[in-house]
Amino acid sequence: MWAVKHPPASALAAAAAADVVRSRAAPPQRARISTAIAGAGKSVSSQKPLHLPSLDGVGFFRAAAEGARWRRDDVAAGALEADGVSLPSEGGDAVAKSAAAKKVKIGIYFATWWALNVVFNIYNKKVLNAYPYPWLTSTLSLATGSLMMLISWATRIAEAPKVDADFWKVLFPVAVAHTIGHVAATVSMSKVAVSFTHIIKSGEPAFSVLVSRFLLGEAFPPGVYLSLLPIIGGCALAALTELNFNMIGFMGAMISNLAFVFRNIFSKKGMKGTSVSGMNYYACLSMMSLVILTPFAVAVEGPQLWVSGWEKAVAEIGPHFVWWVAAQSVFYHLYNQVSYMSLDEISPLTFSIGNTMKRISVIVSSIIIFHTPVQPVNALGAAIAILGTFIYSQAKQ
Repeated sequence: MWAVKHPPASALAAAAAADVVRSRAAPPQRARISTAIAGAGKSVSSQKPLHLPSLDGVGFFRAAAEGARWRRDDVAAGALEADGVSLPSEGGDAVAKSAAAKKVKIGIYFATWWALNVVFNIYNKKVLNAYPYPWLTSTLSLATGSLMMLISWATRIAEAPKVDADFWKVLFPVAVAHTIGHVAATVSMSKVAVSFTHIIKSGEPAFSVLVSRFLLGEAFPPGVYLSLLPIIGGCALAALTELNFNMIGFMGAMISNLAFVFRNIFSKKGMKGTSVSGMNYYACLSMMSLVILTPFAVAVEGPQLWVSGWEKAVAEIGPHFVWWVAAQSVFYHLYNQVSYMSLDEISPLTFSIGNTMKRISVIVSSIIIFHTPVQPVNALGAAIAILGTFIYSQAKQ
């Protein structure tokens, strides 16, 4: 007879615990745990070796053996955790925390973006109602943003970008399109209600598809083309039923749409391969747009109109008018800066959806604050256009 000697229970538990800790740290080597545990449990002292035929190669017995090994590992792991021994995690908690932190960050970006845009549109409309010089107000917005970024770079609050002549060369067409779109939108808001301007500007996806299709030869899925029907129909319905319709205001919004489409196209080409952050990219864009816009603003309106209009506005509004001008200039830069910064963190689809929700917040808030009269048919047209924009953002993906 062979005398079988079993190891002490404490030694068996220690061996199992050590093997499980190693298995959790390196999952691919789990088979070694079973070998170690099985070896610890089958220590045999005898005069002759004991030979048993292996059944691991047989399908049924191999599955049973594997199941037994997994069960032994899990039992040992449970024993460790019951004794207060912590096992190394596989990174699941870290991934979950990282995803949650990113969602919070994106939520903050969106909330800040929408809030700044709403405040800008309110103060911008107040300024234009008292001081109808959109070319100057557009110039002041770009000048204020450029000054803010120069101070940030000089004081090292933000790291200055490292750019060369090629960067500015590629940025030039982007700046031209940005300047046209910015001035056209401001001219539009000086003639019509803020809500109407943004309803028309919600038709920007239609311009994007048409330009990309006929000028760039880009093809889209059928769903994208179908999504243009509610966009175009909703904008047309809103325009036809607008109580304070103005052709200059309408054309300004349409030109702004077309200009911003080209700006986005040029931006995609210009930002490829560059290490400039979204915040610094928009800062450089503002500076170049300021250089482009200033001579045109002087030629179209001129200092004489600006001075006389300023004196009249201050006399009618009081010192608050100066605050309105400063606020609209600062908030214009901030909301655009945040939107460009958000592009570094989110996908184009998420950004497009966020932009649609931004227009809704601006339209609703401006109607409430300025007591804009809205007919039910006009509201229906706005809702259809915005819904079409949302469908477009989904279909494009």
